[in-house]
Amino acid sequence: MYCEVNEKERAGIINPIFTCQPCGAQYASIGIKECIGIVHGGQGCVMFVRLLFSQHFKESFEIASSSVHEDGAIFGALNRVEEAVDVLLMRYPDVKVIPIISTCSTEVIGDDIDGVVIKMNETLLPQKYPGREVHLIPIHTPSFVGSMVSGYDVAVKDFVSYFAQKGEPSEKINLITGWVNPGDVTALKHLLAEMDIEANVLFEIETFDAPLMPSGNHVAHGETTIADLIDTANAKGTIALNRYEGGSTAKYLQDEFDIPMIIGPTPIGIRNTDTFLKNLSEMTGKPIPESLIRERGIAIDAITDVTHMFLADKKVAIYGNPDLVIGLAQFCLDMEMKPVLLLLGDDNPNYKDDPRIQEFEKNVDYKMEIITNADLWELENRIKNDGLEVDLILGHSKGRFTAMDTNIPMVRVGFPVYDRAGMYRYPVLGYAGAMWLAETIANTWFIDMEYKKNRETILNVW
Repeated sequence: MYCEVNEKERAGIINPIFTCQPCGAQYASIGIKECIGIVHGGQGCVMFVRLLFSQHFKESFEIASSSVHEDGAIFGALNRVEEAVDVLLMRYPDVKVIPIISTCSTEVIGDDIDGVVIKMNETLLPQKYPGREVHLIPIHTPSFVGSMVSGYDVAVKDFVSYFAQKGEPSEKINLITGWVNPGDVTALKHLLAEMDIEANVLFEIETFDAPLMPSGNHVAHGETTIADLIDTANAKGTIALNRYEGGSTAKYLQDEFDIPMIIGPTPIGIRNTDTFLKNLSEMTGKPIPESLIRERGIAIDAITDVTHMFLADKKVAIYGNPDLVIGLAQFCLDMEMKPVLLLLGDDNPNYKDDPRIQEFEKNVDYKMEIITNADLWELENRIKNDGLEVDLILGHSKGRFTAMDTNIPMVRVGFPVYDRAGMYRYPVLGYAGAMWLAETIANTWFIDMEYKKNRETILNVW
């Protein structure tokens, strides 16, 4: 078998690819308008995640902590949740949605956040904030299972299941973007606009790049509204772009409200973007316009300019969120490159059943290894000690030291990226993303040639 799926053999993690479940829930919450989450745990459960977001987006935004200390860890800390909700509502009069996100410590001690939400709905809210619209949503994301990917998936489902309410049928579709950047949302909304399709975009972070205005600094926030979330139960259909970041929500809407669903493929590259547009067309009855056919042609032309001459047969190692990694691998194969190592950073048992991975196992004609529950030491060890030959690394900034130590060029993609400026503005998805990826990979290779003083003879064109 040329393509093998194996679990990491070592116990423990050295330099993890992902962080924990509460991070994913916090990422989902920043996409909702008039929402500030409360992370029920120690301050570090907010501080370090907030640092990641700030490093990635270079933005200021709001998120709160119940700030559990030693006494709470021993005797319980539900009083900290009540105090946190009260302070948040007093300080931010426009806040309407407050997810209460659990962490490992508060799950271990057994704090009943569902119960305290019922209590506050019966006491604090009607007594102190009568007539004010407030939605308290418990989200269970213990850090000792899953990862930030599963935490995002859990939170998206919890938000939608809380708000979704059957009403009049809508002409909109639900588009669950998954863990993407603002630039990706812009690219997706462009495709929707060209096809004249209205959508509830979950979760909307296009405007998270907050401006500096003459009136003062603006705090970054998402744009998905309560009305959008309520309307998810009335849509013509749901498209979840990622299997592991929103797929469970699409299934929930189908099971609960009979909303037709399509999961994937993540529209990375020409092939997957074509499929995404066909799915949109079939779900809505709207034709794919000539403008997008032309856009597709421009992207194919740009990719053709660099693929065979410069990128064919280059060996690639990829790590990051699973849907992103698999989509990038598909894109690399379409560009005649050879993904030789895919690192998936959690122990999801469903990876082997993923039809995209099964397609790799069936069609790849060279040695490709997919490692689950992987870490970045696995990448470094394969290259330094096991003799794995790699021409390029694709992944987020946490793997940069391996690239530096092994003298292998690296394209930053995924989350978090903090050692390159403005990367969150550039899409990976859609035809625009395919063009950006191909040209960025080529340019990274050209810069590496200059750095190493290599001549053009190493390129396929010669």
